[in-house]
Amino acid sequence: MSSTSPLSARGLAHVAVFAALIVALGLPGTINIGSSGVPITLQTLGVMLAGALLGPRKGVLAVVTVVALGLVLPVLAGGRTTLTSLAGPTAGFLIGWIPAAAVIGWLTFRLLPRYRVVPGIAINIFGGIVILYAFGLVGLMMRADLTLWQAVTANATFVPGDVIKAVIAALVASQVHRAYPALSSDTASAFRTAKAEIR
Repeated sequence: MSSTSPLSARGLAHVAVFAALIVALGLPGTINIGSSGVPITLQTLGVMLAGALLGPRKGVLAVVTVVALGLVLPVLAGGRTTLTSLAGPTAGFLIGWIPAAAVIGWLTFRLLPRYRVVPGIAINIFGGIVILYAFGLVGLMMRADLTLWQAVTANATFVPGDVIKAVIAALVASQVHRAYPALSSDTASAFRTAKAEIR
């Protein structure tokens, strides 16, 4: 199975389900703290889960689907659209969803077929905090006219909550990969095939 081959009907269903999950996690709304203008939402948990459960290809497609839907519908937390988000201080974080899901997916499926929680948490933190924040901070510097230090300190309060999301995502991924090995075996097989083709 080539990494460029079309997704199966089951693969497309996975993408659709996780896109819907990310949208649903935005329904509780946002919590605004600090002065950065970046709200706390649950949608980053959905991004972590998409990468951890679907792998880099389908995980990214699920995230891109949400971003694309946001061009015409207010599917982002707080009733925002993609254009609204891109025009404000959250631009970098929204763009960062894509590489975050890709990195989490790529690293997670190097663990399979045996998913382990502690490495899973580390992967989620790296992709869902380090990578995501790297894009988010650049967005803040550009959109909110903050210095790097101001952007870092303005978002320090988000870190504990995002660590909790990383732990939750790893615990969920552990259970799902154990209960539904077909999901991990299909994606891991495709990942190994693509890796072999690159070599």
